[in-house]
Amino acid sequence: MAKASAETQPVKETGAVRVYGILRDEILRMQLAPGTPLDEIGLAERFELSRSPIREALLRLSADGLVEILPNRSTVVTPMDFRRIPDFLDALDLLQRVTTRLAAVHRSNADLVAIRDAQKGYEKAIAASIKTGDSLGMIDKNYDFHLAIARAGRNVYFTDLYRRLLDEGRRMLHLHFEYEAMADELTVGKMAGPHSDIVDAIVARDADRAEEAAHQHAMQFRGRFMQFLNRNLTANVPLNIQSIAVEPTASESSEKARIGVPG
Repeated sequence: MAKASAETQPVKETGAVRVYGILRDEILRMQLAPGTPLDEIGLAERFELSRSPIREALLRLSADGLVEILPNRSTVVTPMDFRRIPDFLDALDLLQRVTTRLAAVHRSNADLVAIRDAQKGYEKAIAASIKTGDSLGMIDKNYDFHLAIARAGRNVYFTDLYRRLLDEGRRMLHLHFEYEAMADELTVGKMAGPHSDIVDAIVARDADRAEEAAHQHAMQFRGRFMQFLNRNLTANVPLNIQSIAVEPTASESSEKARIGVPG
């Protein structure tokens, strides 16, 4: 039997790639909470690897903005500073408007193909996310869609800045999807509609409409995410009402003593 050519042989996954993929998914799903320490020795034992591929995976996660390597060489999952979220959302709105406007002006036919393909991929990922409850595929395809638009704008500086914001916003998008999934009316059309408006404006080379559609998309995300925060910041705080001791007032104690109720 003839040997398979190098082109048809599957690429073997390295230990570092496997660790990177698993930890990345756990961070984006919030299974590894912001601020969680990541110990190289513990991870090496978990994955049954030496520390070298673990360190390589952590460096790659650091480049993605998902972990922070501290001055003492320890590593933690990048914290989410909720005080800075309004600043993040302002920056996301501005760069989304700029990159989308530039795409409407400078896009080529090849860019349109890439943008439309990314939009179709996003719609399929939404359908899968609604079915399974797992938002990771949708998050990745949303990232691909917006970067395809940014590249069409032909400004590498805006593209790089926008990429950084999209990386930082992946966990927020996961939380946003979980909040949206609470609603019974969640559909592919509802989730993908803002993207379709953006694509239509870029196709028409209407820069003003493209910028406005991008702005409205950013404002929708901002509003829904802030609603999520207001509703859910205390949702996971356990309360055991029976264990909460309430001291009686002086009049209540006096009344108990008068009718012979134990204090």
